[in-house]
Amino acid sequence: MMEILFLAHRIPFPPDRGDKIRSHHILKALARLAPVHVGCFADDPADRASEGDLAQLATSHLLLDRGKSLARAGLESLARGAPLSVTAFHDARMARWVAETLRTRPIGAIYLFSGQAGQYVPADFAGRVVADLVDVDSAKFEAYGANGRGFRAWMERREGRLLAAEEARIARRAAATLLVSEAEAALFRARLADPSCTVRALGNGIDSDLYDPAKVAPEPRMAALPGPRLIFTGQMDYAPNIAAVERAITRIMPVVRASFPDASLHVVGRNPPSSLVARDGHDGIRVWGRVDDVRPFLAAADMALVPLEIARGVQNKVLEAMSMGLPVVLSPGAATGIPAGQGAFSVADSDAALAAAVCTLAGDPARAATMGRNARSWIEANAGWQAALASLPGLMGCKPAGLSDAA
Repeated sequence: MMEILFLAHRIPFPPDRGDKIRSHHILKALARLAPVHVGCFADDPADRASEGDLAQLATSHLLLDRGKSLARAGLESLARGAPLSVTAFHDARMARWVAETLRTRPIGAIYLFSGQAGQYVPADFAGRVVADLVDVDSAKFEAYGANGRGFRAWMERREGRLLAAEEARIARRAAATLLVSEAEAALFRARLADPSCTVRALGNGIDSDLYDPAKVAPEPRMAALPGPRLIFTGQMDYAPNIAAVERAITRIMPVVRASFPDASLHVVGRNPPSSLVARDGHDGIRVWGRVDDVRPFLAAADMALVPLEIARGVQNKVLEAMSMGLPVVLSPGAATGIPAGQGAFSVADSDAALAAAVCTLAGDPARAATMGRNARSWIEANAGWQAALASLPGLMGCKPAGLSDAA
């Protein structure tokens, strides 16, 4: 019987951030197809505490603590001529474990989750390789470099160039390369010099039963505040999220509060930088940081505001807010890959247009409620994990039996 090797840059537990939500559900689906062996990394003690959950699902696993500092990874990256984001996950112990697993187990396919995992596929592996890049990370770093200055911008341009080469290498090596949306897949195809590479979209889903507003009590401290209460959720040490929140605080919320003085913006997500923490409690801004469960905060909000300027792939934060029946005001980039239409959310580009969309919904509760219901209905009809992962057995070269309840 064929077995599967799953390699990821982060442990797929707990599913509390965008990449881990996707990897979590894909791993569950793969485990229903065949025995799975998992190699991955832990960022912090919370990740390490989830090792028992991983052990229950995987036939075998290796979980390594990622203790390499950014400075050390940077020096190694310069010495090796490799991308910094790949070097940060370079570990000889993982390479040895992969080699031993391939030697001792009947591995017929490898699923790579993220470009950082591509370095661990031996050149002589004869089985099937499926590479899930999720987003075109090289394009993201190119955008950072184009907008920045000084040494950091130089490093980001370098990262974009080297990552593009690594992504192309992985695409040539893989039987199929997956991106989170057709728009992202089209971008990746356009950047490849080799037209023979197979590039496919494998979209994200959401557990609409878990993210059900009828089953979640609002967070009482947030719910006690006057409205309108806006929310932004996400990993808050991620540069695009930081930039989006800074945009909301400095350029959107002042306009909203001119019409609605009690309006507040609630930033929910782990590891906010000190620059954002310093904003907590001022001008209607609340920075909650890491929370055990984001759903009560979504339940306490009146709408979600997602003004991302650099966005790659499908935004789980948007799907979660929609599933919770919230009207969502978002930028075009944040709406990419979610073909729900303006009736289920409100897309606006400029700061003024985003502020106007928020004010329109805040001033018309009936319209906001209708948008929230439309969002929830669209999620229930279109965005389940079962539908999102229906093509996974074929991609892996497995029979589809057992995938029906993968979500």
